[in-house]
Order: sequence, then C-alpha cells, then structure tokens
Amino acid sequence: MKVNIVIAGAAGQGLKTLNNILSKIFFRLGYDIYSTKDYMSRIRGGHNFMSIRIGDEKITSSEEEIDLLIALNAESIKIHENEMKENGLILYDGDEKHEKLVNIPVKEIGKEIGNSRVSNMAFVGSILKILGVNLEEASNIVTHYFDSDEAIAEANIKSLKKGYDLLDEKLPLPKVEKNDDQILINGNDAVAFGAAIGGVQFYSAYPMTPSTGILNYMAKHANDLNIAVEQAEDEIAAVNMALGASYGGIRAMTGTSGGGFALMNETIGLISLAELPLVIANVQRPGPATGMPTRTSQGDLNFVINSSSGEFPLVVSAPRNQKDAFYQTFKAMNLAEKYQMPFIILTDQYLADTKQNFKTFDIDALENKNYYFNNKEKSDVKDFKRYELTENGLSPLVYPGQLSNSYVMGDSHEHTEYGRISEDMHIRKKMVEKRQRKLDLFIKEDLEEPIYKGPDDPEYVLISWGSTYSPCLEAIEAFDKIGLLSFNHVWPLPTKKLTELAKKSKLIVIENNSMGQFSKLIRQETCLSIDSQILKYNGRPFTFKEIIERIKNEVL
Repeated sequence: MKVNIVIAGAAGQGLKTLNNILSKIFFRLGYDIYSTKDYMSRIRGGHNFMSIRIGDEKITSSEEEIDLLIALNAESIKIHENEMKENGLILYDGDEKHEKLVNIPVKEIGKEIGNSRVSNMAFVGSILKILGVNLEEASNIVTHYFDSDEAIAEANIKSLKKGYDLLDEKLPLPKVEKNDDQILINGNDAVAFGAAIGGVQFYSAYPMTPSTGILNYMAKHANDLNIAVEQAEDEIAAVNMALGASYGGIRAMTGTSGGGFALMNETIGLISLAELPLVIANVQRPGPATGMPTRTSQGDLNFVINSSSGEFPLVVSAPRNQKDAFYQTFKAMNLAEKYQMPFIILTDQYLADTKQNFKTFDIDALENKNYYFNNKEKSDVKDFKRYELTENGLSPLVYPGQLSNSYVMGDSHEHTEYGRISEDMHIRKKMVEKRQRKLDLFIKEDLEEPIYKGPDDPEYVLISWGSTYSPCLEAIEAFDKIGLLSFNHVWPLPTKKLTELAKKSKLIVIENNSMGQFSKLIRQETCLSIDSQILKYNGRPFTFKEIIERIKNEVL
C-alpha cells in the first residue's frame, strides 16, 4: 500500500516543519519514504507544496494523485482539488465548501493550548489517526524532535493529540517492522556526506540555489568533520580558493549551480593544465541567466562536458539517486586526486531536495587513498619533474614544501616536465597527449557502465541519466517488454552495454531538457540512432505515471 500526502500553502506557513515531522515519524516507524518539494524563489508568499509518499514497499518516485492534502490556505484547495483521488481527503481550517474537505480547527486548538505556533501539529495528529498510526509511538518521535525545549515539545504533543482525537481511521496503513539500518537523506546532504567521508578538508562556495544545501551541511558539521568551510564573495573566488587549497595538498571541493559554474569555467581549464585534483558539484536549475532558481533541469549537460577553453580531460558523474550521490562523491574525492584533474558531480534540484530512505551507507567498506607523493626516502630528490611524461599520463603529485631539495612549480601556461613555461611545439604536443592518456586510463580502470533493469530480451529500452532513474524505475513496472538503462557516468560516455542493447532493442531517451542533449551525446559517441525522445522542460521533474502515459501515447 502506498499513500501520497501533500502539504500545500504559502512560504512562511510552516510547510517545511510539517514535512520534516511527518517524514521522520513514518521513517522511524519503518515505512518507506519518498519526499519532494515544489517551492517558489521567495521568502514569504507564493504557492508551495511538499509531498510525502509513504508505503510498506519500496518507493522510488513521486506521483500526481493525492490521498491526503493538508491545505494551509484556500488557494491550495483550488490548485490541487483536481489531483485528489476518489477517496482522498482535504484537511483545512476554514469555511471553504468541498465534498472532500474535513475541517480541522487548528487555529482554535492553538488558542486553547496558548501557543499559536503549535497549531499545525494538529494536522499531523489528524493524518496519523486517518492512517491508523499508534499515537504513543508518534508522540515519542515528536518529543525527540523538539528535545531542545521541553515546554515547546509539551505544547506540540497537546496539539498532536487534539488533532488525533478529531477524526476516525480511514486509510489504515499496513503494520511494518522498524528498520534500524536505514537512513533518510536528500541529495545535497548525500553529496556533502560523501565528500566528508571521502576526506574533503576544505569547502568553499557562494550560496546559489539549489546547491546551497551542500554548503549548509558542510558548515553545520564543520567542527565534527574537521572541514574548513568558507562562504566566498562569488563563485570565481570560491573555485580559486578551492584550487589554492588543492595546490597546497588539501582535499578540496566547491559547489554551485549553472550560472555560478559559468563563472568558474576559466579556472576549470587551469585545474586541468596545472593537473590538480578538484571536485565541483553543479546542482542544475533551469537557465539561461537567472532562469528558475528553485526548479529542476538537466540543461547543463552539454555545457559541463565542454567546460572552459581548449581540450583537456575531465570526468562528469550524474548520480542517479541519493545513495548514488553519496558513493559517487566519495569516489570523486579519491579519483580526482588519482588522475589530477577536475571531477564534476552533476545533480539537479529534484535530486538535491528529494528525501529518500536507503540502507545505511557501508562506510567501513570504503577506502580512502592518498595519491600525494609521500615517500620520505625520495623527499630529497634534486631533479624533480612535476609533469613527468609517463606512459599512463600520471605524474608524481606533490605540494609546495614537500620536497627538501627541489621546487614544486605550477603555471597557467603550457610548460615543460619541470613546470617551466614553454611554447615549444614538440613539448606542447607531448603534454597534450600526456594529459589525454590520463582519461584513457580512467576509461580503462574506473569508468562505470550504466546499470540495466528489466526483461532479458526487451523490445524497448528506456535510457535515463542522473535523477530521472527514480521515476523511470517505477514506470517500467507497468510494461512487460521495456527495460531501463541508467547512466551515472556521462563523460566520458560508457558505450558497451548501450551498444549491446541497441542491437536488439529500440531506444527511448528521457531527460529534463528541451534539446535532447543526452540523445545527441549518444549519437556523437556511438553513431547509434535514437528511436524516441521523452523530454520535459517546464522546471518540474518527471513522475512515474507521467512517463507511463507518455510512453503509451508517444511511443507504443
């Protein structure tokens, strides 16, 4: 059984708190959670809503149809009434007339308790009663949520109980066992946590929606995780601070969205030429220019893989969900240092703000690797070649002061093996080829092929990259002859599984942009023809039911 709860209203009415508390209650009770946000780029006002899809089986996507709607204003009823399921209920405090409306006098309850700020908790109580959730267990979770203030916790519990007593059980959820080995996390926190476990020591960024959550996580846990965090004056400063830290032997990272990434482009070329490790998170939103700051998009793919001027190696990974975001960022911290080049984590607002539960990350199984030159016996080397021409393209990586009898040189110009500026055409040719060999080595040793889900002999293959994996995974359950090929490494493009499936199946590419950028990338790298495209570019993510309908109407 799956139930979709939507909390709707204006910014400033407490949507986030309601979402957090309901998500935490159902998660702690052992239910599967998939929570998304749709919010406007303003501090107060405007229409916002958050959905919490819960159930006793794995959930990988949001949906449009609503079982329970908490309407914090009358506008929300009008906006969402056509999305209500036949037996759905609208919880509201007011005189609006609607056949599905149940009046919950939260303002009156707040007055009775003597604290209007706890009024909305009555909505939570009513939701719990409708779904047949044990009040005592939920009360313990709410008490723990407000454990910093005993009086506030007590007032919220009173409001919770009053809301609970107002209604009868309507849509009882199946009982589930609590699962203590689960974690509930959003994409931004997963990226930040992956970087932390990957050994990041310095994070600099300028706040830019929707990437700011990474900065917030780093700053909140800076002391516990021993990370130096700097809010820079702009994105140019942020990426150059991170580059300076990397040059000094510190694992570093920065994050931004498309407009900020544009400002970082010149430095990305410098990172590659100086052959330094740096991880950059680009959390996509619709552009161009300011675009739609709080909405989602996959429109930066072409831009990111063609970053900066000239030709140089870089890697772009687009995590498919929150779990993958953690592991991909962890790996990027290690691989950026191994290959001495920029690694870009390409996510989007949908993944960044969506919360989902997964089995707790297996941190003990992860291994951090230090690729910096740390052999004490060689620290007194006199003829050190920082950019030594090696067979695999990897030169010894050191930081200033690490060698007692030699210099560590770096420059933004083309250079010799020692790091001295050169315009010699032979040296230039060798250095370009040396840097390219690093990417060849990455393709051989660390490039990840996409994962395939579905029938062994599919008639159609739905191709996704990044966050579209989640709704696509649920969508293919409606079809017998459609499989799913999901990419997380998008540059360099892995082609083995794709080429094999293309021999016997028709290809459908799904992506959140208007130009079919991934389709074009596939054609560019493989010469394969794409049979169908399903594109969406209104700033909102796909849902699994939308994908099902569009496959039926546009493909089959």
